[in-house]
Order: sequence, then structure tokens, then C-alpha cells
Amino acid sequence: MDIKDILAKCDHTLLGQAATWADIQGICDDGMKYSTASVCIPASFVKQAKDYVGDKLAICTVIGFPNGYATTASKCFMASDAVANGADEVDMVINIGWAKEGKWEEITAEIAAIKKACGGKLLKVIIETCLLTDEEKIALCKCVSDSGADYIKTSTGFSTAGATFADVELFAAHVAPHVKIKAAGGISSLEDAEKFIQLGASRLGTSRIVKIAKGLKNDGTY
Repeated sequence: MDIKDILAKCDHTLLGQAATWADIQGICDDGMKYSTASVCIPASFVKQAKDYVGDKLAICTVIGFPNGYATTASKCFMASDAVANGADEVDMVINIGWAKEGKWEEITAEIAAIKKACGGKLLKVIIETCLLTDEEKIALCKCVSDSGADYIKTSTGFSTAGATFADVELFAAHVAPHVKIKAAGGISSLEDAEKFIQLGASRLGTSRIVKIAKGLKNDGTY
């Protein structure tokens, strides 16, 4: 697979707590230069970033992040606020405690409410696979499928582990046809990125693929 095809599926991500505008501006520049699917950045930078990139690059942000246990009302506000500030895509974290309690109807209702608050923009649902059993992951595939969300996403990158091939395979086997898959967390090589795509991921949350592309460009091989 050509690296340009991989880059086109990457949400070029910077969510570190100490990120500055200079850092965000840098990944926006990279996103535009390397034609990534989006940049995924903290909500506080969304308006500034959207003003900076205009229509040249999609802006993605995160809500209820990284723990997922904010109230539904606050998550809905965060989503609508992000969209009002110019976000094209929103990545939310489910209430993982609810998943552990089997509150599938409540989870589905929360995702649906947040999707409505997104005003037609893309919603990706992070379920934090490293904290779940396979049975819980399968139940959440149904929640996401029934909610009207656009994507199911593996991980925040802030917990005990990130995306695995097994989890993407499981998603592909259990989500409805309209639900796409985003693998995120720990994707560090072109080989792994290509494997995730082959298994069914249409988005990758990563910062390292652009770094690899920069190295290849410097070497004259890209």
C-alpha cells in the first residue's frame, strides 16, 4: 500500500496536556502538507486551528476524554461547543463504568444524544478496548451500531494499551455495515498501519506515520 493512501486515513493526533499553539500549528502544517484525513487536537484549540487551516484540512477533537465518566449533558455541550467552534469530527469516550455494569441501553442513548449534538458532523465512539472483555466489546459494537454514530474507535491512547489487530477484527465482525472503524493508540509502523487497514480500519489515530513520512522524504524515498 502506498504511504499516501495510509496518510489519507490518518487522524494526525496531538492530545498531550502540555500542547501549545505552536505545537498544534505544527501538526496542522503537517496535516496539510501530507494530506492526512484530519488533525485530532484538544477542544481548546479547535477554533484557532479551524481559522488557521480553513477548508484545507478537517479538524477533529475529543470530548469526555480520556476517562468517559462526565455526564451526558456535559458531553453533549462539549460536542455542540466543539462543532460551533469549527470541529468537523468529534471523538467521544463512552462511560466505561456503565459498560462494566451492562448498561447497554444507557450507553446507546448517550451516544445517540451526543450524535444529535454534533449537528451532522462525524462522531467516533471510543470504547477503550484494553479495559473490556470480548463480550463487552461485542455488546458495545451493537450500542454504537444502534446509536447512529459513524465510527467505533479502539482507544484513547491514555490507558493501559492501544489498538490491537484482534480488536479491529472483532469490530469488523460485529458492527453494522454503516459503522466504520478507527484504530488508535500505539500504531508505530507502516506495516502495522497497513495491517489495521486490511483488517477493516478506515481511520488510524496516530502521530507516528507522519514522522515516518518525513523521514522517508528526507531520505528521498517518498
